[in-house]
Amino acid sequence: MVQRVTEVVGSDPESFANAVQNAVTTASKTLRGLKWFRVSELEGSIEGDKVSEFRALVRIYFDYEVKP
Repeated sequence: MVQRVTEVVGSDPESFANAVQNAVTTASKTLRGLKWFRVSELEGSIEGDKVSEFRALVRIYFDYEVKP
């Protein structure tokens, strides 16, 4: 088995978990065979004194499709 890794950034105004889910959901629209993920970084935006956006850098691992 050979896998490839791609990095995507997901964002959400509510939580880091939602940001990760958004990254995976969006990646699954163009990639097949997603197997697992690793969150590499967490960051966010601040407006005034409140957190306004959560962002997650997500490494997504998927299988290469091998044609005979």
